[in-house]
Amino acid sequence: MKKAKEKKIFLEKLRETPITQFACRKANIPRSTFYRWKKEDAKFAKAVAEAMAEGEGLISDLSESQLVSLIKDRNFQAIHLWLRQHHPTYAEKLKIEGKITSEELPLTKKELALRRAALNLARYKPHDESK
Repeated sequence: MKKAKEKKIFLEKLRETPITQFACRKANIPRSTFYRWKKEDAKFAKAVAEAMAEGEGLISDLSESQLVSLIKDRNFQAIHLWLRQHHPTYAEKLKIEGKITSEELPLTKKELALRRAALNLARYKPHDESK
């Protein structure tokens, strides 16, 4: 009974702030206990994943709200961040340049013999045996 209540409190705290250490402290349980419960109880592990996702969503919503407020206050860094993430013209770009060169070297006698053997196996005779 006590364990179920502790798990419930832990999950509530994790939804508020999706940080394991913080939720453990607020629920008054050691991290080792949390990890043991998660390992031993698949239902609890699934609930942890769901609570973590819900908490991360909440934090993302709060962060975006704060970012919009900063943009309205004409904060250049906030404006720059928003544009880089949401507008293709301002997105970071990666430019790759290079040159590919190829040098054909003549085949060695051993390589020619291997090629001849392979062509013989395929029952094909090239017109120019010197290549």
